[in-house]
Amino acid sequence: MNKGRGDLDQLGGDERLAREWLGGLTLNPALPASVLTRLLTVEELPAYSSSWLARCPLDRERTAVLVAAPRIDHRLQAVENPTADVDVLARLARDPEPRVRFVYAAIAGDFGRRVPEGVPEVLAGDSEARVRRMATQWDLPVAVRARLAEDEDALVRASALTADLWPRLSAAVREALLADPEPRVRDAVAQLFPPEPVPRAEPDERVQDPDPFVRSRAAQDPEVPTALALRLAEDPDDSVRLSLSMREDLTEEQRSAVAYVVPNGYHTPPRWIVERGHQPDIARRAAASGHVLLRRSIAMQRHLPADVVDRLAEDEDFFVKLTLCQSCQEAPHALVLEMYAHWHGLKWTFLRSHPNFAKPGLARFVDHPDARLRRAALDDPEAGPELVLRLIDDPEVGWWALRDPRLPSQELNQRLNVPDSARNAAANPALPPETMHRLLDLSGVANPAGSH
Repeated sequence: MNKGRGDLDQLGGDERLAREWLGGLTLNPALPASVLTRLLTVEELPAYSSSWLARCPLDRERTAVLVAAPRIDHRLQAVENPTADVDVLARLARDPEPRVRFVYAAIAGDFGRRVPEGVPEVLAGDSEARVRRMATQWDLPVAVRARLAEDEDALVRASALTADLWPRLSAAVREALLADPEPRVRDAVAQLFPPEPVPRAEPDERVQDPDPFVRSRAAQDPEVPTALALRLAEDPDDSVRLSLSMREDLTEEQRSAVAYVVPNGYHTPPRWIVERGHQPDIARRAAASGHVLLRRSIAMQRHLPADVVDRLAEDEDFFVKLTLCQSCQEAPHALVLEMYAHWHGLKWTFLRSHPNFAKPGLARFVDHPDARLRRAALDDPEAGPELVLRLIDDPEVGWWALRDPRLPSQELNQRLNVPDSARNAAANPALPPETMHRLLDLSGVANPAGSH
């Protein structure tokens, strides 16, 4: 085991170690606000830290540090961080830099975030037209939206218009908008009054349409009678037969008689499962179907009855089981672990975040030849420091062990002194704040607060 010196004070001026410490701290999910403040003063961090602030967990205090940061790019990364405190983040609606206000206005509600009360009105009154334009995507009081409909900027006027607003505008304003010199404004007005829909073709006409797209839509349309739709069972187009085969009103016998072809890759679930797959009777029917795409479709549900989960977990189709683990919160631990070990497609690591992944017993994989399963051993909630120590020098898993908070403090300090392990040791959330500050001191990073 290659251990370094235990005394950090002996390491001041070691540029390689300093760079590893700084990079590791940007990966540490437990940074206190005081350490974050100091890191923001570093002009050049390692390349892998380029967007670290968009990934760093932000509580209210850390969010406050970021929104007050002198550098524009730091404040922009605060907007892009899904964990930022929404009330503190809202201060950026009054940021002195127009680009920050614009980005905030554009994505304030992303990640399902709440937009604090009063913020849309602030953005709607911004001096920058592009910010006001973005403000129109939010719920605005009628008086505010009406004011924007008369804005000096044509795109703001166009964006402000809604069908609900139009009758509340004065006759003079409506006339002005109808005759607006900007074509995009006139187009926006025209869109408020869509033309009468073209009468829909009769079902038998759609079934016989030369366009396979039209026939495919007819094949899955519940308004097309079953007997009529079944005429498409021998359609020359694969997509038409596939659409027919997934109709809700077919019996299993009728479904199996359709010569459908299961395509490779992702498929779009049928509308009846998307809309009503949460209903137990629908879930049970789809799970029992001989049609593999119906079983894959129902496996996409976030929650399913226990008997449906049990049935899908034993499905003969690999992708039914994989989809269950990727989507359903009740997927069993053993299956999630199996998919984690054997799936080599995109996002396989996300299976570790499944609520049924980290369970007692995973420690049994500590010496497994598969690196994935050795990594899983670290997710055993009952495993202790000895397991972490056994994996710390593993060439494929060791970096995870270095970041494990169960790593004994003496070992953690030793690893901070070794260039090859310093980065991941600095990323360990169990690292005490005073040690983080000491690393910054030794790296020559200023301490604006003057204290640790």
